[in-house]
Amino acid sequence: MEPMDETTMEPGTGTGVIEEEDTRTDYRLDEGDHDRFSHYVDKSKLTEAYVSGTPVIALCGKVWVPSRDPERFPICPECKRLYDLGPKGREREWKQRAREERQG
Repeated sequence: MEPMDETTMEPGTGTGVIEEEDTRTDYRLDEGDHDRFSHYVDKSKLTEAYVSGTPVIALCGKVWVPSRDPERFPICPECKRLYDLGPKGREREWKQRAREERQG
């Protein structure tokens, strides 16, 4: 059997290599990710933080500069609890905390 001359091959005959882009998500954790949560933050402040690198304050009080995909982490239980209270409930809780701090 003689070797094939690739210049005279008919379309659809022979083999080739098709390169496909790897679209899998990399779920490896970075150092310290084991204790990370996704936090609730005002959307307008979050957008500003991503653009300018300014810190944000979550409902739970955590202050940080967001840089990771929040969907990779579970929701902070304290942020969730406060979010579920609604605006008036959060206001009541924060006023109560302030009174307790003043009383010592």
